[in-house]
Amino acid sequence: MTSFMYQEACSSGQFVAQQLAQESARFAELGAQLRRQPPASILTIARGSSDHACAYAAYLIMSRLGRLVTSLPMSLVTLLQAPLQAQNALAIAISQSGQSPDVVEPTRYFRQGGATTVALVNDAHSPLATSADWCMPLHAGTEKSVAATKSFITSLVAAAQLVGHWSNDAGFIAALNELPSALDAATHSDWAEAIEVLTPANNIMVVGRGISFPIALEAALKCKETSAIQAEAFSGAEIKHGPMALIDDGYPLLIFATRGPTQAGLIALAEEMRGRGARVLLAAPADISERNLTMPTAALPDLDPIVAILSFYVMAEKLSRSRGLNPDQPRHLNKVTKTN
Repeated sequence: MTSFMYQEACSSGQFVAQQLAQESARFAELGAQLRRQPPASILTIARGSSDHACAYAAYLIMSRLGRLVTSLPMSLVTLLQAPLQAQNALAIAISQSGQSPDVVEPTRYFRQGGATTVALVNDAHSPLATSADWCMPLHAGTEKSVAATKSFITSLVAAAQLVGHWSNDAGFIAALNELPSALDAATHSDWAEAIEVLTPANNIMVVGRGISFPIALEAALKCKETSAIQAEAFSGAEIKHGPMALIDDGYPLLIFATRGPTQAGLIALAEEMRGRGARVLLAAPADISERNLTMPTAALPDLDPIVAILSFYVMAEKLSRSRGLNPDQPRHLNKVTKTN
């Protein structure tokens, strides 16, 4: 019998297709407004997996639109009541449930202060949805597993839709429409070697860089959440600034080498870490001979993380069961987390 986590992860393609069909016109409308009235500043508001989706959104905005993006420490609003300048800002909040006070309250604060507020949220009737100027439903459907999978993937797609329509990039928008089939293909990825390496593991370092770093963060979280493995995520540029001291014989590293300018450096890092005795799991496209995990690709390199994380989710569900755990019910965790 398969878990809810597995079923939900593998259904991601159909929910992405639904989002693309139902929300593209609204994203086009939002993009046109942002071009007419460019924001003076941009910030993101999120926790957990949704914050990793925000990191992906921020990278796309900075790389494709040239606009700086800040991740808001929500306690500045919820606890410190700092006098933040909200006028003409763009505040992007991402949430599966839309219920956590420390996401809802800053969104309301920025809206009241004159910002344009956008909620990428799965529950279109949630407090977050009603607090924002623009509610953009994720269309991920109900998620029964505590571990978010399809809602994270649809968050990434919504972020990419926002950037594609804001930049009015027809090629990027067209590439988004090919994601459902790429996601379906990703469900068949064979990452058995990762299960072999990680089933007895106590810790792991997960590495990405640039556009792949947000999914390294997400993969590390899921290793902790569903398999009780102590996992840390690092940029490939940071490994030699201290984390490398952890490496000894057999230490597991999972490296996401998606296409783009950071790929060559991550492949070189994998080879160096193998030379130091690490058990490296290099996830890379089929044309990279050094890989031992084949990572599917999307129509454009900037969309590769969306399909890569699905391959990881399929593996992570199997890893959890291999370690004698229930991936649907991580210990001490609930589906909805409310913090202030």
